[in-house]
Amino acid sequence: MKKLIVLIILFPSALLYGQQKDYPIQTVLFTQVNLTDHFWLPRIETNRTVTIPASFARCESTGRVNNFVMAAAKKGKFCTKYPFDDTDIYKTIEGASYSLAVYPDPKLEAYVDSLITIIGKAQEPDGYLYTARTINPNEPHAWSGRERWEKERELSHELYNAGHLYEAAAAHYQATKKTNLLNIALKNADLVCSVFGPDKKHVAPGHEIVEMGLVKLYRITGKKEYLYTAKFFIEERGHFNGYDSTSKDLWKNGAYWQDNIPVVDQDEAEGHAVRAGYLYAAVADVAALTGDDSLIRAIDRIWNNVVDKKMYVQGGVGAIGDGERYGVNYELPNATAYNETCAAIALVYWNYRMFLLHGDAKYIDVLEKSLYNGLISGVGLDGKSFFYTNAMQIRNSFTHPSMEATRSGWFECSCCPTNLARLIPSIPGYIYAQKADSLYVNLFVSSQAELLINQKKLELIQKNNYPWDGGLQFTVNPASSTFFHLLIRIPGWARNEAIPSTLYRFQQPSETKPTIKVNGVIVDYTIKNGYASISRTWKKNDQVEVQLPMEIRKVVASEKLTDDIGKVALQRGPLIYCAEWIDNHGKTSNIILPVNTNFSGEWRADLLNGVTILKSEAPAVVIQPDDNISTVKQSFTAIPYYSWANRGKGEMEVWFPTEVKDIELLTK
Repeated sequence: MKKLIVLIILFPSALLYGQQKDYPIQTVLFTQVNLTDHFWLPRIETNRTVTIPASFARCESTGRVNNFVMAAAKKGKFCTKYPFDDTDIYKTIEGASYSLAVYPDPKLEAYVDSLITIIGKAQEPDGYLYTARTINPNEPHAWSGRERWEKERELSHELYNAGHLYEAAAAHYQATKKTNLLNIALKNADLVCSVFGPDKKHVAPGHEIVEMGLVKLYRITGKKEYLYTAKFFIEERGHFNGYDSTSKDLWKNGAYWQDNIPVVDQDEAEGHAVRAGYLYAAVADVAALTGDDSLIRAIDRIWNNVVDKKMYVQGGVGAIGDGERYGVNYELPNATAYNETCAAIALVYWNYRMFLLHGDAKYIDVLEKSLYNGLISGVGLDGKSFFYTNAMQIRNSFTHPSMEATRSGWFECSCCPTNLARLIPSIPGYIYAQKADSLYVNLFVSSQAELLINQKKLELIQKNNYPWDGGLQFTVNPASSTFFHLLIRIPGWARNEAIPSTLYRFQQPSETKPTIKVNGVIVDYTIKNGYASISRTWKKNDQVEVQLPMEIRKVVASEKLTDDIGKVALQRGPLIYCAEWIDNHGKTSNIILPVNTNFSGEWRADLLNGVTILKSEAPAVVIQPDDNISTVKQSFTAIPYYSWANRGKGEMEVWFPTEVKDIELLTK
């Protein structure tokens, strides 16, 4: 172990990038990108100063930290509800590590180190780390089984815990260059690799992420056993003969765990949406590093299934609350929409990897839709209130068990808050990517990036007021003149494409096309795979300007989405809008938006930390004092979907009927 650690310290870059096979496109690390914008930078700062400290505090107050203390002492009683509660500490450490990489904080770093000490003491001598058993092996958690790994296929989450440990350890090592958490993770990973494999124990992990974590450890250490074991776990799916293949029950036939058929034969997103997203992300990782085209073909098919048939208009996935899962094709109900925040996070991880495989902007289009809408809706503007689920409508006349009309500070199952804590500080790493002499601009975030292209240093400065304004400015500063291809994503929404499928479309096409100027001169460009390529010998202080049309668009759904027939949703730029009760006379379920309704945008610096609202005059169904039902014209206001439920509890609507069809429903 000591030799391995010395190798890691001396040659981190060679191990991180030295594999023979990998993604054709490489990300520009978030530590190379310094944000200056007014949208993401405040959120990252709130995550650093509010969300992460609150998450650590709640891990302490709820007993999650104490579980590790008791495991080290080998006495006590597991004091939280779920055996995967260990991961909330791991995920928060991961988020804190990303933060420390950019914002050094000795106090935070010392606190993280103190937690790592506690975690290390809880680890058993052979590397096993799972407090739900270690506290009292004679009376483990009910989900854990009597023996190690006995219920891994379904309930125990032993490998799920390990995966989040590995993710945290990789982030902590790369941020601090300390090996204290990495050593713990490697010891556990070595145990896992010694237990599972072709001639060892066979299991498909019940909740995927260990595969992603093993890949990260492989990238750091170069130890092939980690990659082989990740691939083994993926290939184990679909081979367990203990399921009932004739049953339609997803738990009984294995589909809930994506374990009903081999991954290479899967063509539909099934089962628990978070597990599925983590699996597909890991499949992309393993396929890239091993060159397994059969795995790539599988996730290509599954991606098409999600985008064609199983994604909400605001980028949410996992429509069904019973099992937090994908429904059948086109099963996207509004009243009972589930849309777990963690599923949106998994969708971002997966889509970014699909981009790295294929270099197509459609994957970033989906990533952006989820990121700006169905993902950040999961955290309140205060940074310490959260949605586990993300509703599509809230009505006074209807409720169901998983509906959340207001955010909560914490959950008994708190996976979403801590998942947000780790995702948000990593967002700068999604902005740019490179392939040889091609530089991809994927997200539009004011920033200053330090890159290397053609073996020359390059500074790229991005200035904009996105997502409120479509004007984008780039200053290109190479150390010396150099030729390369600047590939700027032209979002699907700026090309009359609401989503890269026929599931949703804009009601009316726009004739306004994006314009591009280089040093003040309009240039012709062609779009390939969603990118406008500008190829030239770049000189210091070259200027590129892009103007994306920020029109207010009405979105309509495929007629196969029965809940949305005769309705429209509203979009401006990448943002989906909704109406809230507080802006619309106390009610939103009675609003009608006829086909000819016109809208205007208005910037409101005083509202919801600054938003562009949409305004119009629109009919509303009302009940008069004499109990007669009629429609009256009244003011209508819509706000970005991500910002709802920050001003109290009340109705909310995303899809609006274009004419009155169901008076009873609309007026209750």
